[in-house]
Amino acid sequence: MKVLKKLFDMEKGFYRKVLVFALPIALQSLITNGVNILDSIMVSRLSTEKTELAAVNCANLYINIYHILCMGLGMGASVLVSRYWGMRETQGEKAMTAVKKSICIMIRLTLGLAALFALATALWPNQIIQIFLKEGQGLDVVSCGTVYLNYSVVTFFFLGMSLTCTIVLRSVGQVKMPLYVSIGAFFVNLVANYSLIFGHFGCPKLGIAGAALGTLIARIYETSVICGYLFFVDKKVLFRLKHLLMKTSDLLGEYIRISIPVLVSDGILALGNTAVGIVIGHCGGTYLAANTAASNTQMLSSVMIQGVCQSGAIVTGQTLGEGDKEKAQRQGYGFLGFGLGLGLISALIILLTKNWVLALFDLEGEIAAIAGQFMNAITLIVVFQGTNSIMTKGVLRGGGDTKVLMVADNIFLWILAIPLGILASHLGFSPFWLFMCLKADQITKAIWCVLRLRSGKWIKKIKISTHAQE
Repeated sequence: MKVLKKLFDMEKGFYRKVLVFALPIALQSLITNGVNILDSIMVSRLSTEKTELAAVNCANLYINIYHILCMGLGMGASVLVSRYWGMRETQGEKAMTAVKKSICIMIRLTLGLAALFALATALWPNQIIQIFLKEGQGLDVVSCGTVYLNYSVVTFFFLGMSLTCTIVLRSVGQVKMPLYVSIGAFFVNLVANYSLIFGHFGCPKLGIAGAALGTLIARIYETSVICGYLFFVDKKVLFRLKHLLMKTSDLLGEYIRISIPVLVSDGILALGNTAVGIVIGHCGGTYLAANTAASNTQMLSSVMIQGVCQSGAIVTGQTLGEGDKEKAQRQGYGFLGFGLGLGLISALIILLTKNWVLALFDLEGEIAAIAGQFMNAITLIVVFQGTNSIMTKGVLRGGGDTKVLMVADNIFLWILAIPLGILASHLGFSPFWLFMCLKADQITKAIWCVLRLRSGKWIKKIKISTHAQE
């Protein structure tokens, strides 16, 4: 009973505050993931062999590396922005200047990262797709995937800016506007995909190229509105285009200390997800197509977990910015309870929708059987993933414990999960046990998170910039 009280008996207003942030973020995640899933569902109708579906999966495994790195940049900046935002009552203009500098550094890094990925995609699209396939196999998949990437080069700039600027707006309580923009982007993508993939409304029938172009059009719309709001309309942060040229040298050291480990940690996660995709891809094209349906199901079922993750980082950061460490510790247990509950709910959703998803992606025979086993494994994994995600990407990160989290991600992923997955692949384990091995880090990380929370060592001091204005 004492344990349950710690997890679920929170002070008045706690759950309301969490949900005020989490619900719009979760809905936006649902819609954002829906944009990607639209591609997969429509592309799955292009051929019975699912060549295009496997190609989109390969391309998105690569694009997801960039996506996760941008999330790392955004969440790293969010740790600082939410903490400084909590200091604004006591530090005034000094805190608000630190907020602007954090955003400035984040945008510069985002544009630099986008340029690197765009250049690599333009120069080596064929080689990128081949990474995810067995040597000498899947030539049709490589060809289709190369087409998709060729049309996605410019997308990196728009995707990165919309992701990171959205996270910053959330950090200061601006959660509804990005949600409305994502709703618009979903319908823009729906119409663009339908028109360009299948050649409707007078548009050319472009197939897989149409899927990439549809996504690009949606990202352009999303970025134009989000960045237009932040740079010209927002009255909270008052960040304007001129601030992109501001001097940030006094905050750079603190940014590197707190935010860069978040980028490295999420980069490790991106590489880990890529390694998982490579292991699965080397099992054959049927595994790739099956994984597309399974992974999309996992994303959709856990959108509320993603919402509470970011809510955890924001609420924890603001509470610590106000100087209340004991309250932050109590709230940490509340978020732990949230993670456990939402993990169980996500597992139930996957069980109830499994057959519907298989039909939605038009999967039959061997591909459907493999996808079903993957989803059975996800049902168990998501319980542990929900618990550790809200801790690692939310509470502990919001507390500034970014260096320790970076090390933990390395250990659990690269020393445990990936070697187990490779071994399972070579030994010919069933799809269920292959997936369980590849995600073994989620179980051990959940146990570690509880111990880290109890220690209280996750609460770190964050310094403000030394100059009020630049």
